Amino acid sequence: MNLIDLNATAATLPREWSSLVLGHVGSTCVKVLRMNELPVEEETHDAPEALLVLDGQLALEVGGEEVPVGPGELYVVPAGTPHAVRPGSHGTLVIVEVSP
Repeated sequence: MNLIDLNATAATLPREWSSLVLGHVGSTCVKVLRMNELPVEEETHDAPEALLVLDGQLALEVGGEEVPVGPGELYVVPAGTPHAVRPGSHGTLVIVEVSP
């Protein structure tokens, strides 16, 4: 993987919540996206998912509990755990997940 300016890359994406795969490290996939104020429906994954907020705020709900994730903070969603994004998120998010 080459040097990537994550905030600049996220700013060029055509729409919010549309992730861009930056590369793969072993069996993991590294993605970046721009968040916006709109919610994202609940989902689960078969493997853990790491969510790193570069700037802004992620209004995360995990297992029915609100979990605010701020700039420079990382939250790892355990495998099989329902999670959703609540209204109010904004900024740049990096996602690290097992490649499908």
